[in-house]
Order: sequence, then structure tokens, then C-alpha cells
Amino acid sequence: MKTPIRVAVTGAAGQIGYALLFRIASGAMFGPDQPVILQLIEAPVEKALKALEGVAMELDDCAFPLLKGIVQTSDPAVGFKDANWCLLVGAKPRGPGMERADLLKDNGKIFIGQGQIIDAVAAADARVAVVGNPANTNCMIAASQAKRLPPERFTAMVRLDQNRAQSQLAQKAGVDLTAVKDIFIYGNHSPTMFPAFAHANINGQPAAKVINDDAWLQGPFCETVGKRGAAIIAARGASSAASAANALVDHVRSLVTPGAVHSVAVKSNGHYGFDANVWAGMPVRTTTPGSYEILTHYDLSDAFSQQKLAATNKELVEERAFVADMIK
Repeated sequence: MKTPIRVAVTGAAGQIGYALLFRIASGAMFGPDQPVILQLIEAPVEKALKALEGVAMELDDCAFPLLKGIVQTSDPAVGFKDANWCLLVGAKPRGPGMERADLLKDNGKIFIGQGQIIDAVAAADARVAVVGNPANTNCMIAASQAKRLPPERFTAMVRLDQNRAQSQLAQKAGVDLTAVKDIFIYGNHSPTMFPAFAHANINGQPAAKVINDDAWLQGPFCETVGKRGAAIIAARGASSAASAANALVDHVRSLVTPGAVHSVAVKSNGHYGFDANVWAGMPVRTTTPGSYEILTHYDLSDAFSQQKLAATNKELVEERAFVADMIK
């Protein structure tokens, strides 16, 4: 049997964490032959830690053959110790009337600490995946604290947006979900992100040609994908949890599967016109487990794509400027 992977999860007793942990323990994230040790981190609050205790009991009761241990802690130095994957799910949610700027400041402080501790105590091969919003900028802040781990080890999740876009295209075209390929997300995980339909295909044909409705693609499609999170909150009174957890499973599974092509928010290094120092969604190909190369050959030179890329880049640059004092 393989050596167990240590997987640290913040916000482990929250809604996303609860939907996520059983998927990891079952083998959905790392494969049916990869044992795992779950290192579960929660806030040092009695209610949260009690909930975490209950989650751990349920994990025990599932008798997952691949689950080789559970750590429960409120101390990040314990939770991230020797972790091979650090899944940063926990973050302060955006409350009523709260501006995005307020959320950036509050969560930025959390991710400064987590970035420092991960860099100090996680495994030499540690990878970090950020879900807590604003995910791109939180990821950038955490990565900026690292001296040992390089920036490419830090990724933020735009896979939920990719999954949403794939589903919308399939429904519009009246085809099976698996018929839709090469739909990627560019930019921020926010309403400004761009689901680049121009290079998507459906059953091997250009998606724009199959759907043949530019007004829908440029309007309702982009708006639905970009604002889906808000629509779900309005419908169920709570933010996306199961779909976010599922997207994180997909995000990591693709990153450990050589040859997989998928959307990830990574340090842009100036590709597709993004500021070189922001974390932006773009297509990557996994090269070896945990490593990837940015795919730069997709053509987004048309006016509409350029407009969308510029808007999401502007937001990312503004967020970086707002938290400049947090970045080392």
C-alpha cells in the first residue's frame, strides 16, 4: 500500500468541509488506492471544535479503508504539520452590507498567518489550494509569506466556475455534459471572471457555432456563470457548499492527474495580459502530480474577450493594491 498523504483542511466542520471530507476519505480526490490522513483545523471556538468532534466521529463510522488517521486541532502549527496538501477552505464569510474591501482586509490577516505556518511546517512537497474568498487574492497573500515553498505551489479554485460554465453550455445545446470540452475560466473568482466560450467545443465543434447565439453567450451565459453564487444564496439562503466541495475535489484530482487540462488560478506571470503578480484563472496542463504548465496558445484577441480580460484584471490589480501592506 502507498504511503498515506497528509491532507490539512481549514474550516473542516463548516458546510463545505462537511461536504468535502467524506469525498477525500473515500478516494475521490487522490484515487482509490491512495491512503490519506486528515488533519482537520477549526477555529478555537467551543462550538466549532465540538462540531469538528462530531464530524470526526462520522468519519470513523464510515469505516473508510483509505482513511489512516484523523487529527483534530485549533492550532494551525499542528494541523499543517508535514501536510502534503493544504486545503484552505475556512474564511470569514461576507456578511450583510459588508464591502468586498472589508472582506479582503479581514481574510487577508488569516491568510498571512496560514501562509507563514504552512511555509514553516508543511511537507517539502506541500501544495496549497485556496477556496476561502476572495480566493485569488487570499492565495496571493498566502504565497507572499512563503520563503521555502515557491509561488507555483499556491493555487486558487476557479473550478466551480468552470463546472458551472460547462453545465450551462450543455443545457443550452441540449447535449450531454461530457460533450462540452475546453471551457476555461480566466481571471478572478468573482462576477468579473470570464468563461471563455470562444475556444470551447461541443462534440468536437466550436461551441459558438453549435449554439449560434452570440447575444446569449456574451450576455446571459457570462452573467449566469459569474453570478451563480449569489443566485444560490438567494434560492437556498446559504452559499454554495456541496458544489464548492465537489469543485475542490475536481481541482485537486486534476492537479494530481498528469495530462489533465483544466482551469486553475495561478500566478499569472503576465500571460493573457494579466498583471504579472496577480493570481488569475487560466488553462493549465498537469505535467506531474502536483505540477502544471500554463497553456498560452489559446487565442483571446477578439474585442469581447479583450474587454472581459481587462475588466477582471483591473479588479485583481485593485485588490492587490488594497492589500499591498499585507504582501511581503
